[in-house]
Amino acid sequence: MRRLLILSALALSVGAVSSDEWMVRQKLASPFVDARDAIVMAVENRGLVVNYTSHIGDMLQRTGADIGASRQIYEHAEIIEFCSASLSRKMMEADPHNIVLCPFAISIYTLPGETNTTWIAYRKPQGGAAKLVEPLLREIAAEAGR
Repeated sequence: MRRLLILSALALSVGAVSSDEWMVRQKLASPFVDARDAIVMAVENRGLVVNYTSHIGDMLQRTGADIGASRQIYEHAEIIEFCSASLSRKMMEADPHNIVLCPFAISIYTLPGETNTTWIAYRKPQGGAAKLVEPLLREIAAEAGR
């Protein structure tokens, strides 16, 4: 019960929390760099390692002109990818097809014109893997919002 109250308080403190069937996103009142560093720290605080950082915003900006696009979608946008050997093993022992959920990823991005606002988002795992992976993603996102 105490944990539920803490998580509820965190959800309220980080701003807007939206959950669709396939995605969770949170609006943070913090600069991009602070939010990104908080996600990395939250991952590392669990003894996990960031495997890769995708600089998706830079790629979209760099390639836009090549495909005739001029609209800026993000000010900044990165995807932090990480994995947990023990959690991945449990998930794939339960169903080898859960391989599609690895690595885990959390997106951090800012939108043009939104000052001092950063969004973090992740895909909600589905099926039996959800009960294994969703708590980890939720905790990392909540920690970053503190």
